[in-house]
Amino acid sequence: MATLPRTFALASASAICALALSACGTTDTDASADDAAQKSTSASCADDQTATSTDPVSVTDDTGTTIELDKPAAKVVSLEWQYTEDLLSLCVDPVAAADVKGYTAWDTAEKLPETTTDVGTRQEPNVESILSANPDLVIIEKESRDDKVIQQIEDQGVPVMVMTGADAKDPIAYMKDTFSLDAQATGRSERAQTVLEDFDAKVEESKQAIADAKPETTDFVYFDGWVNGSNVAIRPFGQGSLIGELGETIGLTNVWTGEVDPAYGLGQTDIEGLSKVGDANFYYTGTEDPESEDYVELLKKNDIWANIPAVKEDRATPFPAGIWTFGGPKSSAQALDAYVGALTK
Repeated sequence: MATLPRTFALASASAICALALSACGTTDTDASADDAAQKSTSASCADDQTATSTDPVSVTDDTGTTIELDKPAAKVVSLEWQYTEDLLSLCVDPVAAADVKGYTAWDTAEKLPETTTDVGTRQEPNVESILSANPDLVIIEKESRDDKVIQQIEDQGVPVMVMTGADAKDPIAYMKDTFSLDAQATGRSERAQTVLEDFDAKVEESKQAIADAKPETTDFVYFDGWVNGSNVAIRPFGQGSLIGELGETIGLTNVWTGEVDPAYGLGQTDIEGLSKVGDANFYYTGTEDPESEDYVELLKKNDIWANIPAVKEDRATPFPAGIWTFGGPKSSAQALDAYVGALTK
């Protein structure tokens, strides 16, 4: 693909990100939710019977800042796809979101209503559009609160919950904790418990399916990539990546041992580096995004690729398009299904 769909996208094969957590103070606001929560359009919420809290909210975000709300937020603007997905899973339609078109292409776990207001890119959202949505809360992904977008929104009295996006120390726990925090902010903790119980059940189901399948090898490497001129830059999901940990939690072994960034567990390599992982199965991100150049088609023109065991033996498998590798419980459940599907086909 020509560009990567992450706010921290690597500009070239020689670039690598390093994210850090920071601590800040406490922010009190008078923001409150609407008396009636928005009607959800999520298919997964059609039969939802869980209660929505009306109690005051006090949540602490990833920067250590505490956000106080008189009532749970019902009018939320999401500036990152993970939080957009999370809100939809919680049966809360965001009043606006960043990069609606991109979300639709890259995250199919939850369908975003076509009428959702688009407030610009995730990297540079339009503050005026955000404020025009009259939100109770804005959720954004940043390394710290030292950001002009955050400051401009807060200057208008709108609370901002800042999340760092990942934690390689325990990516699955972080994914769950982020989902739970989004639920607390919107009064949907009861719904969150149901979704997380379903996810845990999916883990156990997937683990059993892998054990029953008895694959010849459980070693794997997961990667995505993009076209960099006439070359392909490859990004392996190593130790500490959410997608890698999801594989390991159901009994697979992530054998990528190269250097990775400390937050997302993402590495960098080229086709020569990828060829050195032995007999491991290959899994990679599939997409139907018309704006993304197909890096795999370029790989197929390379003799090195053709002679990698996983490729020669038809064990290089694209995950179904629309599985967001940095998503919430619903995307993670899709990833588990994809792992099982690849090993039981």
